[in-house]
Amino acid sequence: MSHLDDILKSRRDTRHFTCDEVPDEVIQKALQAGHWAPSVGLTDATRYYLIKSDEVKSSIKMLFLDYNKKAEELTDNLEQKELYRSLKLEAIEEAPIGLIIAYDRSVLNQFTIGTIGSNEAVKFSSVCAAQNIWLSLTEQGYGMGWVSILNYYEFKKILDLPENIEPLGYFCIGKPATNYNNQPMLQQLHWKKKSEAPICTEINEIRKINNIDFDVKSNQKTENRPDFETLLQEKIDSKTKPVGSLGTLETLAFQMSTVFENLNPKITKPTIIVFAADHGIANHGVSDYPQDVTRQMVTNFLEGGAAINVFCKQHNIELEIVDAGVNYDFPTNTKLIDAKIAKGTQSFLHVPAMSETEVQLCFDKGKSIVENIAKLGSNCIGFGEMGIGNTSTASVLMSLLTGFSIEECVGKGTGVSDERLIQKQNILKKAIDSYSGQADLMSQLSYFGGFEILQMSGAMLEAFENKMLILVDGFICTVAFLISSKLNPNIKQNAVFCHCSAEKAHLKLLNYLNAKPILNLDLRLGEGTGCAVAFPILKSAEAFLNEMASFESAGISRK
Repeated sequence: MSHLDDILKSRRDTRHFTCDEVPDEVIQKALQAGHWAPSVGLTDATRYYLIKSDEVKSSIKMLFLDYNKKAEELTDNLEQKELYRSLKLEAIEEAPIGLIIAYDRSVLNQFTIGTIGSNEAVKFSSVCAAQNIWLSLTEQGYGMGWVSILNYYEFKKILDLPENIEPLGYFCIGKPATNYNNQPMLQQLHWKKKSEAPICTEINEIRKINNIDFDVKSNQKTENRPDFETLLQEKIDSKTKPVGSLGTLETLAFQMSTVFENLNPKITKPTIIVFAADHGIANHGVSDYPQDVTRQMVTNFLEGGAAINVFCKQHNIELEIVDAGVNYDFPTNTKLIDAKIAKGTQSFLHVPAMSETEVQLCFDKGKSIVENIAKLGSNCIGFGEMGIGNTSTASVLMSLLTGFSIEECVGKGTGVSDERLIQKQNILKKAIDSYSGQADLMSQLSYFGGFEILQMSGAMLEAFENKMLILVDGFICTVAFLISSKLNPNIKQNAVFCHCSAEKAHLKLLNYLNAKPILNLDLRLGEGTGCAVAFPILKSAEAFLNEMASFESAGISRK
């Protein structure tokens, strides 16, 4: 067996170190080996941070202990839990040197060969660098241990790492104190046995993908619907008021009853889902905010600090946050629904935003999320979104699906200047003019779609199938509804359009859909805030229908 084979087969993660110092020349040689690793498109995105300070090591150790405690609770098997507690999974304070291997996401802001198909390619390059460093250290008689049991958000925060720097983990470096009997420590302690050979499967045929079925079913309403509607209208008109005097509240009460198929409708477990994702088009200056704001705002949602958190808390509405495709790896212990398709779409200025398979996956994941919420007893669901660049995506989709010019469909989004608005219009017009694909819905969605927009569309379709009231927020959510309505026109029966956004194209789209919004408050925040603010009006419609006296019960003469 060659020397290289011996190194490759030896213990990978060292957890026990001697007190010997690591010479600078050893570290420099190892880092040079990392620099020689394959780098996609020669991005040179890998970054290194050395740690020798006992104070810094101690702080990182505390992060590990906190997260490790949570990891321990993930198993209910008492024997496995006890074994997990006994494992030595790090040597943060014992190892002479700590190393952070990270990658710089800002390289994705420029056109880079090799990242067109996957934004994660820069991360893969950094993993190659980590492998080379481990090989070099082992060859020099040293070892390295990879610590990944950390809350990466807190990890970056205490080390004051720039927002664009994403760590692979914390690596302990030093002289190994044991060879673990030439086998992985976890295998030695009977946690799991490593397979003897690689798992490899030959693929010798392709699966053709054509005419993907959205699997939209028709929701059959009550057979005696005319009789039901007659009884419902009589109930509304018999309340102690002039006929029609409660205006939109009467319309909402009628709609609520027909959706729930109940003369005494009751909203149960109202929920708002915020879908978040990143968009490749954001890298072309269509927004005043950098793409990383998507990640920052999702963190804000999870910490309860956003407007939608405040309004949901005010009105006792459940809030769910969905990672549909944010360009970030969120910690696994967050209260987040992981429905990530990829780390953001590609830029439709150059290439399709996603594949047709990813379009179908978006619809499937959106439907599954609502299906699970419906099983918990919710019959009223609102939709919100977050994603820097998603007004651009929504504008293009609106233009294609309605026939309106792109100029009529583009607004200021996050509040761009007049000059930037013209630039935004020109970029989106160029994208549409350059499109040479088919005019069918699937082709258009795959080329110009957004992960969160399409997941919302699938979710709305599933909400209709489950006879839920569908609360539609602003411009982007209405575009998601537009897509759903193209697939199933009956969905409008269940839709409540909560407000008219300050985004100029929203009113035009509402008129196209012949939809009357409840509120007009010049909102343009997104997040589902319009749904939450409009919710008390729905409760008022419910209350008058169920609790208001009738002329007969109150002994009052009718007109």
